[in-house]
Amino acid sequence: MSATLSTNAGCELCQTTGGLVLWQDACCRVVLVEDEDYLGFCRVILNRHLPEMTDLPLPERQQLMTVVFATEQVLREVLQPDKINLASLGNMTPHLHWHVIPRFRRDRHFPNPIWGSAVRVTEKQDDPTLPGRLQAALQRILQPGS
Repeated sequence: MSATLSTNAGCELCQTTGGLVLWQDACCRVVLVEDEDYLGFCRVILNRHLPEMTDLPLPERQQLMTVVFATEQVLREVLQPDKINLASLGNMTPHLHWHVIPRFRRDRHFPNPIWGSAVRVTEKQDDPTLPGRLQAALQRILQPGS
């Protein structure tokens, strides 16, 4: 599965998919971030280069958020985390994207944000079946007409 990328030469999310593409449509893509500390960490990335939510026309804004919420729902179903963090920062990469991060009480930073100082040492997380399970669940929830 390949995502249609924008052409802003200075933008990482225009030049790369940003992770393993799990699902995509004309508006955006859901990618699995390679992070051994945060199994299931996903990003929902707008396929074109815009920095802010209010730069989007309302229908596209609604579609993007539908995908963000569907990604949260899938992560809750598949991983059963203690909490989900949603974040749209863009300070380092001003390309509209949302972080959808499953959080567990045992993770390195809980209850703090994952970008802060770690509060414990944890074992690296790995589940080779996770991408397929997430893809199947996203397809089920985001299929046209659902």
